[in-house]
Amino acid sequence: MTTPREPTLAEKRARMAAERRRREEEERAAAEAEARARTRKRILIGGGVTVGVVALVAVMYAAAQPNEEVTAYCVDAEDNIVEDESYCDPQQASSNGGYVGTGGLIWIAGNSYHYNYGGTPNPGGTVSGGSTVRPNNAEIRTQSGTTIQRGGFGTGRGSGGS
Repeated sequence: MTTPREPTLAEKRARMAAERRRREEEERAAAEAEARARTRKRILIGGGVTVGVVALVAVMYAAAQPNEEVTAYCVDAEDNIVEDESYCDPQQASSNGGYVGTGGLIWIAGNSYHYNYGGTPNPGGTVSGGSTVRPNNAEIRTQSGTTIQRGGFGTGRGSGGS
């Protein structure tokens, strides 16, 4: 049997160069894998932040929506008899010699009027139940459909017609 011959110097150099290229390729592949992992982690974190921001915006939007719609009836303060809406309009009352008192009462020619929020109209022209206090976070409309308060996040108790 013959013994293998000793590799030549050129063959030794070629093997060493091949080994060096293999190590460099492994190091480059490991560095690329680490870079991909870092990028993937950043994308996941960014995605989590995005989801959190979207959830926060959704919660704020939901809070901004009126919880309920309430009908406001203009009533005589003494008997809760439904009256024309113009009696409960502060601008209209002022132009007709009336004035706006405390608690939302409007006085015209000795009679007082106010809105009843959320009451139930009765066949006799009166309103039962409800409240004289404007509900928060509610869209309030008169019988004719005029909006006197838009509910939602950040709204105050001020009135405005539209």
